[in-house]
Amino acid sequence: MKILVRNLERSVTEQELLELFQPFGQVASCTLVLDQKTGKSKGFGFVEMPHAREAIKAIKGLNTFKVKGAGIRVKAADEQNNQNNA
Repeated sequence: MKILVRNLERSVTEQELLELFQPFGQVASCTLVLDQKTGKSKGFGFVEMPHAREAIKAIKGLNTFKVKGAGIRVKAADEQNNQNNA
């Protein structure tokens, strides 16, 4: 299941995002969306978890969780978001 993570502090790394989701289960991939001109984070990213049950637990457990002072927004990514940010 692909998960959209928004409202990330721009200093959050892919490794930190990965470590945030790993306690909930297996993480297949973790990607921050970067600005093409600056190479810096745009403040959101995607996490892919192969097992839906684990992904749902992660979404429920991490939505509004504070990371570096910012309450992140976590939800299942819909196909339109996937295509726009691929």
